[in-house]
Amino acid sequence: MKSMTINGDLRAAQSKQELKKLRAEGKVPCVLYGGKEQIHFSAPALDFRHLVYTPEVYTVNLHVNGQSHTAVMKDIQFHPVTDAIMHIDFLQLFEDKPVTMAVPVKITGNAVGVRAGGILFNKLRRLTLSALPKDLPDHIEVNIDNLNIGDDIRVRDLEVEGVDFLDVPSNVIAGVKTTRATAAAAAEAAPAKK
Repeated sequence: MKSMTINGDLRAAQSKQELKKLRAEGKVPCVLYGGKEQIHFSAPALDFRHLVYTPEVYTVNLHVNGQSHTAVMKDIQFHPVTDAIMHIDFLQLFEDKPVTMAVPVKITGNAVGVRAGGILFNKLRRLTLSALPKDLPDHIEVNIDNLNIGDDIRVRDLEVEGVDFLDVPSNVIAGVKTTRATAAAAAEAAPAKK
């Protein structure tokens, strides 16, 4: 999984006025949990743009007051009007402790059914999974080469070593459906019943 570094400054659990002042200075209040104790810190809002405004998933190396922590972003709050980042929660990662994450789906290949006139649909753009940090993938690759019209790929069809998928096994990830034109052509090609 891709990784990025963010440098933060330790802060106390602050009052609303202090948090407002922090945000006015262009900083985002954050909390890191999952370890022995919660760590409250802040970092410049600009440092989060590549973490927040991307479909990619990253582990984050947090450097706060001389200490390093590996973490993932678990929750983010935006201002309801301006969409400015108001607060971010990070979960600390440990090598021996599985973590639950939503990871993007990457569709690859060229479906047989699409070449025959069908339409590809992609229902799940992210999959929720559980894995040790070392096994966390950047994305889940789903190959559609063998999909014919009417075929689909479901969560239960996926196998990735070291990864447990937490979505409902029967959920459809992608498939090929018929178009009206294809259905009409098939009906015309079928011999008329006497």
